[in-house]
Amino acid sequence: MLEKYKKFFRADRFSGLTGIEILGARPGYAKTMIHIGEQHLNGAGVLHGGMIFTLADFAVAVASNSYGYVTLSVNASVSFFAGCDSGIVIAEAKEISRSNKLCTYDVNVYDESGKLLANTKVTSYITPKEIEF
Repeated sequence: MLEKYKKFFRADRFSGLTGIEILGARPGYAKTMIHIGEQHLNGAGVLHGGMIFTLADFAVAVASNSYGYVTLSVNASVSFFAGCDSGIVIAEAKEISRSNKLCTYDVNVYDESGKLLANTKVTSYITPKEIEF
């Protein structure tokens, strides 16, 4: 089942450009990761906040679209707690609410040692357009 999600999300050119990988996926849940490279660092030499948010947002995209309907983020907030400059970073998205039109996710982003780097809350709109995996 994971392979069908990976195949579908290959069309997401931005996540591909950043090097994000899907580790796990099912309706309402996803885990994504990146290997930090020089291109992911900000001017201070730590992982760019935009990359952290992109990783979290992509995890929500995978989790929410896995139900089979195009689902698009409409609101998000992010809190940053710590930085890192190398290794692997993982985002884990878990659905906390779902209705006919909206779903909300809680996403923790952490480094390979399990240190929490950021938390994101994302609300997305569920369209009626079906996805064929």
